[in-house]
Amino acid sequence: MSKFKHFLGIDVSKEYFDAVVILDRNKEKSIHSQFVNDYKGIKSLCKWLKEQGSTFENTLVCLEHTGMYGKLIIKCLMIEKFSLWVEMSLKIIRSIGVQRGKNDKVDAQRIAFYAMKNVEEAVIFNAPRMEINKMRNLLSLREKLVATKASLLRNVKELKAFDLEVARLSEKLQKSTIKGIDLDLKNIEKQLDKTINDDENISRIFTLVTSVIGIGKVTALFLICFTNEFTMYTTPRQLACYAGVVPFEHTSGKSIRSKPKVHYVANKKLKKQLHMCALSAITSDPELKNYFNRKVEEGKNKMLIINNVRNKLVHRVCACIRENKMFEKRQVA
Repeated sequence: MSKFKHFLGIDVSKEYFDAVVILDRNKEKSIHSQFVNDYKGIKSLCKWLKEQGSTFENTLVCLEHTGMYGKLIIKCLMIEKFSLWVEMSLKIIRSIGVQRGKNDKVDAQRIAFYAMKNVEEAVIFNAPRMEINKMRNLLSLREKLVATKASLLRNVKELKAFDLEVARLSEKLQKSTIKGIDLDLKNIEKQLDKTINDDENISRIFTLVTSVIGIGKVTALFLICFTNEFTMYTTPRQLACYAGVVPFEHTSGKSIRSKPKVHYVANKKLKKQLHMCALSAITSDPELKNYFNRKVEEGKNKMLIINNVRNKLVHRVCACIRENKMFEKRQVA
């Protein structure tokens, strides 16, 4: 039996957040209030909870992933020693069933009920260290700058096919912008390298992950950040599912017999990075190259084979972390 008697659901927005607390595991005994999303509002929340007899010892707090809007609440409630469950919004929505009507109060109540109903499956949130948050922000900024640069260059390339004079003018005018982006990207790389080198644990994990043939610097950093230094997933399959590289069968009765497919609910950024890693590994790793060629000769779909390689890379990375050993290339006969 869980130690939690009360369940707090929080629906977060930019300026406000709605809170509903279910008392004594009784859905009928739910109380709602709204607070400003700042330090003062969170202090008022803690005072309000205390008035209801809800403390960090007997209350499970549940909220959805909301990016930057939920960071302050998470930080403050963790300082107050509350147990937090930060869940995917899609998972909460699908667990509720048919929904009629929607507002912030109702959403907070549904989150609280979800926490109460699934308390035995609750995954208590382990806050990332400051270094991990810093790396995530740097990677996010890097991604935006790379996309901006690609967009500018693509526009000029397309213009050249229709109006060469305008294309040359555009190229000239954005030259300083491209140089500025390149300089910013260079500085971001320096900051990432400094963060890796200055932190013993990140440096150790980074060395292990990049020892796997095909896994580059950016993918290694994504893996470190998204797994919170490989503490969020206990098995390689869990991480592979999160990255969207595990195929699941789709059958029902006699009529539905589809081929196993990967699920669309996945971390798309990580999946994209692993795809590029798989292509690199197929050309660089003799073992995976032989595997790819053998499966192609057997008539297997190439994308299916590449996905299998992605899965293998995840398992190799997890094995290196688990054993705390660098990847050793196997001799291929």
